[in-house]
Amino acid sequence: MKWNDVQNIYPDQFVKFEILHSIEHDDKEIIDEVALIGPVKDEDATRELLNCKNRTLVYHTSKDKIEVIIRKNIGLRRYL
Repeated sequence: MKWNDVQNIYPDQFVKFEILHSIEHDDKEIIDEVALIGPVKDEDATRELLNCKNRTLVYHTSKDKIEVIIRKNIGLRRYL
């Protein structure tokens, strides 16, 4: 399902979904296809996000597109 379809079904609220397809560009992952799990209440959104594993996310439908910043391990351990 495309993000535009999810926005039309659940306008202006948090939704939980699984990532089906994404593209990495520089330090961002741009997600363009998702499998919708369902809506999430505003007061439960943070807890649900912290419990997400693997390719599952909670995101707000007011955003035009889904972009996630990719953080790389710096590897400071060898310098200590």
